[in-house]
Formats: sequence, C-alpha cells, structure tokens
Amino acid sequence: MLWCTVCGTAFGQRFNSPDQLAKLRPMQDSLIKLGRQVVNNESDVERKNANYTFIRTLVSTLKIPNSYAYNFDSLKTISIMRSPDNKFRIFSWFVMNEDGSYRFYGAIQMNTGGKLLLHPLEDQTPFINSAEDTITDNKKWLGAQYYKIIHVAGTNPYYVLLGWKGNNVKTTKKVIEVLSFKNNAPVFGMPVFTGNKRMRDRVVFEYSRQASMLLRYVPEQNLIVFDHLAAPDGKAQMSPEMYGGDLSYDGYQMTGGKWKFKEGLDMRNIPMPEDEGVTDPKIERRNTVKPRRRN
Repeated sequence: MLWCTVCGTAFGQRFNSPDQLAKLRPMQDSLIKLGRQVVNNESDVERKNANYTFIRTLVSTLKIPNSYAYNFDSLKTISIMRSPDNKFRIFSWFVMNEDGSYRFYGAIQMNTGGKLLLHPLEDQTPFINSAEDTITDNKKWLGAQYYKIIHVAGTNPYYVLLGWKGNNVKTTKKVIEVLSFKNNAPVFGMPVFTGNKRMRDRVVFEYSRQASMLLRYVPEQNLIVFDHLAAPDGKAQMSPEMYGGDLSYDGYQMTGGKWKFKEGLDMRNIPMPEDEGVTDPKIERRNTVKPRRRN
C-alpha cells in the first residue's frame, strides 16, 4: 500500500470528509484534555476516573465513520502505532497506581474500510505466571505501551512489538512482544525467539528503575538490539533492581522467519540514536546510573 507523504494517509483509503472532521476534531480535543488528567492528576482516584472517561470517549470517537483515516496527531499522552502494512493500528497507554506500579490499557483497531472492528486489550499481567512462555489473547494481555511495530511477512505473517512496560518503584520492564491474528482475533506470543538457552514466546527485560535501557530495531540488518543487562556483582544476581546496562549489546536477528539470539554485538557500525522507547515519567535524567562493564 502506498502512502501520502504529506498527510500520512494510505492511498486507497478514504479521506475524512469535512463533516467527519467536524466530529473528530472536537473529540480529539476532549481526548487530549482527558489524557493530560490521566497523566497529571495527583489523586489516584482522579487519574483512574479520568481514564475511564477517556476510554468511553475514545470508543465513541472510533465509531465515527472512517475514523481509521484520522491520525490523532495532537494526542500525545498515548501511543498510536500503525502496522507497516496498514492492516491495523494499536492504541496503548498506562495509568500509574498509587503504589508506583502501572496498569496498561489499549485497543487494536482493524482497517476494515467500513464498520468499526475494535479489539480491547485487557491487562492481566498479575495473572500471567511465565510471561516468556505463554501464548495469550487480547483478554489476557501482558500490558505495555508500544513504540515500534515490525512486520514479518511469510506463510504465517506476524508482527513484533517493542514496548515499555514499567513495573514498580524498584524495577522497570521492557518487552519484545509478538502479535498475530487467528480467525481475525489477536494472538499474543509465538515461539520465534531462539538461542540464549531456550525458545521463547516473547522476551521480557527487567532492570533498575534508576537505569535506562536501549531496545530498538535496526531495519538495515533485520536486527533487534538491546543493552546487555548485568548485576554489579555476584551477590546481586537475583536482584533485578540492581541490574543495568554494562556497555555491551546483544540482539535478535531475523533468520528464516525466526529471531536468533546474538551476543556481544559490535555496535560501531550501527547508528545509535536515542532510545525511541517510552520514558518513565517519574525518572529524571540526572537519576540515571552509569552503565557497568561486563566482567
């Protein structure tokens, strides 16, 4: 599918009419206001009430005919990612709980060209015991806020999602998720990550909340690259809150439809812009720790 480089809309997809825009723009304004309340309200109850209203408003907005063609460019408090093949887009965001943990919310809007087809995502993280070895659906979602979608074409096409997961006052998580569709319904997880001791359905990283972690896709090399996380010494091996980057990098590289683990990557030939992931709103740059070298 071709794209208009000016407006970001796919050719073959109908543009919003003036009447539709007259409905969508004020709805976006309401979502912007509510989104700020979800992020900025001091009270836990106020944040959650604003979020419930945000969800209802978003669903009402997406029911407007041809809403898929509207980009919501001014809505900055949530992530809205279109798949590279333009078959769907994912809305994802979080609400911070009073104890410093997070609950994630989201929905997948399919590009039907007509009536709304929306798959709500229900964060069931506390009830998923082995996250890297579990295949789930949209009603048992390992919540995250996504910032990258990678399309893997083939006989059984799927999508790889990079996301920020937050966690609690001690640690942060990031995730490499897999999304596919079966009978037009979303499926999360797939055994496509090989090496590094075992096959995984997804990859979850956990590290100190005071640290930062690079997790990004390098399309020129079909490579997902990330910081190697390590503890400062052997005594802290079982303490994720002590883990941080050690100035070395590992990755997963696409080979035959699967992602093969690569250790100790030479990053000198790979462009390294700032991590495009979501930043924990409670962390300031001055609080980040200096990465440790791997022993």
